[in-house]
Amino acid sequence: MLKAPTSIATEELINALQSSGVRLVDPRAGADSRRGGAGPSDHKAITIDGMTVMAPVHTAPAFESPYLVEKPDAFGRSRLTRDGKLVADVSFPLRPKFYDLTTAEGVPYSHIATLHGRDVLATTVLQTCIRYQSRAKTCQFCAIGQSLAAGRTVAHKTPAQLAEVAEAAVRLDGVRHMVMTTGTPKGADRGAAVLAESAAGVKARVVLPIQVQCEPPDDDAWFARMRDAGADALGMHLEAVTEDVRRRIMPGKAQVSVARYFEAFAAAVPVFGRGQVSTYILAGLGDAPEDILSVCERLTAIGVYPFVVPFTPISGTPLESHPTPSAEFMNGLLKPLAGMLAANGLRSADVKAGCAKCGACSALATYERSGAR
Repeated sequence: MLKAPTSIATEELINALQSSGVRLVDPRAGADSRRGGAGPSDHKAITIDGMTVMAPVHTAPAFESPYLVEKPDAFGRSRLTRDGKLVADVSFPLRPKFYDLTTAEGVPYSHIATLHGRDVLATTVLQTCIRYQSRAKTCQFCAIGQSLAAGRTVAHKTPAQLAEVAEAAVRLDGVRHMVMTTGTPKGADRGAAVLAESAAGVKARVVLPIQVQCEPPDDDAWFARMRDAGADALGMHLEAVTEDVRRRIMPGKAQVSVARYFEAFAAAVPVFGRGQVSTYILAGLGDAPEDILSVCERLTAIGVYPFVVPFTPISGTPLESHPTPSAEFMNGLLKPLAGMLAANGLRSADVKAGCAKCGACSALATYERSGAR
């Protein structure tokens, strides 16, 4: 017989789950978990207190996690326990209906775009990257080539394919916004051209807010081109904030300096609006907390939303054994960051599309809400 739930704030629980990972009695419950690929991976979407979060389930720490999600009941509800004690009631977003469809060419829709969190359609338009071709240049946390090698995706999703899947995801599963990222191709636009083409293709078929994500292009005119093509928000991801950590962890991407990122942020915010430009920061790669918070202070002041998430290692990458930051480490970052966001009038709820709006890979949005109470 389980005891009454252990008292713990939602934001603290999310930090703990994303640090320790989760064991599942029934791995098939809810939407499919994701292995490999670009961006955060090896996670499972779990809804806690109305917030859908991505918790690691395929990582080494998760296999020994003290947190266990029991088998769901007939209504899809489960119980989260720690060392046999009830912590919270949870549920899982359901497997999307659009996963059952294929294109006329026989390509499964799930190979073109996937469900992230609860209501976000995500795709990597180009599943290849100039940084990934050499281990001397690759981002050591990235697994963009794994899902392609495993046959779970296609190398280049066409605008027509993306539009077809997006329409079905909105119609069948109530998807509310879309994230388009890309491996970095050759060329000075660094992926902006293919993202603009892709956004235009989707918007021609379905009304859906879109965030596009790429490295800063050499020409700032690409920001207006992507917006005019249909992009509603923009992500340019620092990942690490100090040059020494960037050179060590992502030597190829570090060739684009932090200074260039800030130039690009300053040019992009007037185009997309305050809060509609964001950057993804992976806490735990080696940057000191004070360095991360100092950069976040600069970002929020100019209207950029810093989406700070705990680093989670992905199997098969050079950093697969790198530790995930502790829940206490994340609390020390996210609590003051939520204050910076509030002071500068930035809210995840106001972001039109993208990672910051979804919020599933970090407890940051929960800190925002708890600070408002």
